[in-house]
Amino acid sequence: MAGQAKDSTAEDAPLTPHSEPAGGTDTLEAAMLAERNPVKRLLKVLGPGLVTGASDDDPSGIGTYTTAGAQFGFATLWLAVFSFPLMAGVQYACAKVGMVSGMGLAGVLRRHYPRPLLYLAVLALLVANTINAGADIGAIAAAINLLIPTVPAWLFVVPTSLTILAIQIWGSYRLIANIFKWLTLALFAYIAAAFFARPDWGEVLRASLIPTLHFDATFLAIVVAILGTTISPYLFFWQASQEVEEEISVGRKQLWQRKGATNNELKYAAWDVNIGMLLSNAVMYFIILATAATLFKAGKTDVQTATDAAQALRPIAGDAAGLLLAVGLIGAGFLAVPILTGSAAYAVSEALGWQFGFDQKVAKAKQFYAVIAASTLVGMLINFTGIGQIAALFWTAVINGFLAPPLLVVLMLVANNRTVMGKRVNGWLVNLLCGVATLIMFAAAIALVLTWGKS
Repeated sequence: MAGQAKDSTAEDAPLTPHSEPAGGTDTLEAAMLAERNPVKRLLKVLGPGLVTGASDDDPSGIGTYTTAGAQFGFATLWLAVFSFPLMAGVQYACAKVGMVSGMGLAGVLRRHYPRPLLYLAVLALLVANTINAGADIGAIAAAINLLIPTVPAWLFVVPTSLTILAIQIWGSYRLIANIFKWLTLALFAYIAAAFFARPDWGEVLRASLIPTLHFDATFLAIVVAILGTTISPYLFFWQASQEVEEEISVGRKQLWQRKGATNNELKYAAWDVNIGMLLSNAVMYFIILATAATLFKAGKTDVQTATDAAQALRPIAGDAAGLLLAVGLIGAGFLAVPILTGSAAYAVSEALGWQFGFDQKVAKAKQFYAVIAASTLVGMLINFTGIGQIAALFWTAVINGFLAPPLLVVLMLVANNRTVMGKRVNGWLVNLLCGVATLIMFAAAIALVLTWGKS
């Protein structure tokens, strides 16, 4: 990935589709047409959408899904099925904004919308991402504590934070993504655990297809948290920014070169996003199923620590359950924290017109890296407030559940703005999916507030 190049005259060029590669480099479309092997063709498609999907199962998500399964059994399984098309529609809209406009969401807001809206959205994102990063850092420390139980978990918080920060500043995000996205595959052990726990599959099917709703504060908090950690605000900004970075990396350094997208480019982006979101939701579904079939069935409904969460893996892993969960949490955390702090830094940098990009040298993007450092260090300090591991992860998801609906409205305004998108405004299906996601998340958040008022 390369940093944002500035070109004030090129920014005003007309919106045009890509007709040829920039600077003599090959586009994804050309590479796809040249590749005969269908497996290799599929691998070429996978990019920002797959990484976004993998990062969506961050420790906050894992903690939330574990809490849901332990407290309510199979009752929230339907949310995994129901949310898949919604999150796929939302992330595709984000990808398309980045591909067609040539800018991230914050850049579009800065160029086409009132500054108060821009600053409010970016500030809310920065605060939520910092809290989320802090919770995820704490989860990584707890996972390391599972591997080294003789050392208190809090002693790993500072080294973990500094390690992540050092990799972001002196390394490359691509290095982080390539290494740690494979570690997150350990979370697929929940799939095996769900089968080995021998649940009532008739009950599982009913819970998956027939929605269950309870209008009490505890259940609604779970619903808001699941939606908030699944359709997460930081992913909106990250997806659009990464589509831009992908284009910059193949030579489209000027804004006018990045504007527009062909039908095939959008089709490949849709495949990338759908596969990424499907894998994300599969992990979500089986974490809820495995914890419901084990912890809930055993009456272990109060999950407070990573050790508690590991118990759901015992049917398949036995005494190695803690090891499996630790590897999964470490991989998920090391993948997610840079995305959380990085998406905040992208948004702040675009909003204020700074240079940005993980492949930029620190000297050329000082403010970008300063935001990452500040967000990481503040998140680190949150871990010394005494909040429980799983509780911190869960309430982080609730915060995202409240922030997502208004940001979804902003996304829909952008994705349907012809000045920004030209003929590539959202179609009826993507608008329907984004609209349903927005309305449901608003309704869930409002219902939760009303139940809190009555409690």
